[in-house]
Amino acid sequence: MPADESSAARGTGRSQATAAISRALAPPLLASARPAGPSAPAGLVLRGRLAAGTGRRPAVPRSRGHGGSGPRTPRSSGVRRMYEQARRAWDRPLTAYYLILGAGLLITVLGLVMVYSASMIKALELDKPGTYFFRKQFLAAVIGSALLVIASRMPVKLHRALAYPLLMGTVFLMVLVQVPGIGMSVNGNQNWLYLGGPFQLQPSEFGKLALILWSADLLARKQDRRLLTQWKHMLVPLVPVAFILLGLIMLGGDMGTAIILTAILFGLLWLAGAPTRLFAGVLAVAGVLAFLLIKTSPNRMSRLSCMGVSEPGPDGSCWQAVHGIYALASGGWFGSGLGASVEKWGQLPEPHTDFIFAITGEELGLAGTLSVLALFAALGYAGIRVAGRTEDPFVRYAAGGVTTWITVQAVINIGAVLGLLPIAGVPLPLFSYGGSALLPTMFAVGLLIAFAREEPAAKAALAMRRPGRWKTMRRRVKKRPSGER
Repeated sequence: MPADESSAARGTGRSQATAAISRALAPPLLASARPAGPSAPAGLVLRGRLAAGTGRRPAVPRSRGHGGSGPRTPRSSGVRRMYEQARRAWDRPLTAYYLILGAGLLITVLGLVMVYSASMIKALELDKPGTYFFRKQFLAAVIGSALLVIASRMPVKLHRALAYPLLMGTVFLMVLVQVPGIGMSVNGNQNWLYLGGPFQLQPSEFGKLALILWSADLLARKQDRRLLTQWKHMLVPLVPVAFILLGLIMLGGDMGTAIILTAILFGLLWLAGAPTRLFAGVLAVAGVLAFLLIKTSPNRMSRLSCMGVSEPGPDGSCWQAVHGIYALASGGWFGSGLGASVEKWGQLPEPHTDFIFAITGEELGLAGTLSVLALFAALGYAGIRVAGRTEDPFVRYAAGGVTTWITVQAVINIGAVLGLLPIAGVPLPLFSYGGSALLPTMFAVGLLIAFAREEPAAKAALAMRRPGRWKTMRRRVKKRPSGER
């Protein structure tokens, strides 16, 4: 018999034997489990009957196509992996450094764009070129950038050494503001010094930075001597000096800046660990003084009454607040386009200073305003992170004071534009027009950058990225002689 015929005979014998075993093992109740048709493979019939006898379903082979075989990876694992990667990136040593630098510069650049867009019509009304306010703001931004770089490169000891000279110089300038013939009044506030030409200076803006540096140095020295456990050392001379600055500011009628200084004072007391009774006592005194100052001023009472209104009123006292809401409401999701604002054509007062956020909402829409809010949130988070991770008390108080200053001022400005807070007349930090406000704020951002660089982990990471360090870490290869191959 040939080989192929013998193998075919053996295969036929195996099939008949398998079929016989299947018929012998099949019970009567499982007759329905037989596959229909006489051509069903005997192996599948036996496998199905055995699985049915054990109470389990027969195993169905899976294809290896796009349906996939084997366990599928749950979607939650991919989300969790992305979350873990984001958390590791967020916890890197240089995260605060890059957040402060990036958010500060982005807010300043976007502010320059919006100052140019919001101030063109105002400049033309004053018979000035359309770029008049933009050029002044750009010059202030250039000077502020130089101050930012200088502040970010200065060591902490030099910052502490500048605290007392800066405070005394600021107090001197604030006293000069109240001297008749030297100080200037702008929009009813006597808080300006004339520098010649189109340039003016508001010393109270530098008072915020001076109070922060001086208070941080004072509290750090008292903490080193363990004197902050006594309430008199916590309050004196911090609170009296702060009240001197507040008094000089209120003589000029600028209550918005006084509110910012008060917030900085409370932030420093909270960082110093002031007990609840002491904190509540100082807060009560400040609240009573604020109530008296508002109650005795018809202008401040009218600003307080304009919260949440939707009509300008018969006398137009809430004109600015209402038209700020109109500008935000007409912006929609993505705005009317850069430069296409309607409210800046004489409808909205101060479109490039106090109410520049309203013009941003009208031209860039909700997307633009949320972007600005996200940048301020990132800057505030980075400042809190620097203050919380340092072991130097001066750095902790200074970083906390600067973060309180920028975030509280941003909240007051944006809250007034939204109609949630009374109009306080404070600019949006790094964003609104005003060189006197931009210069100390950019120096304060440089201060935060310097503190972020001083963290031990951040300092080591920056040292590893220096070109000289990289060159020393490379493997040195010996040069072969010219004749060697």
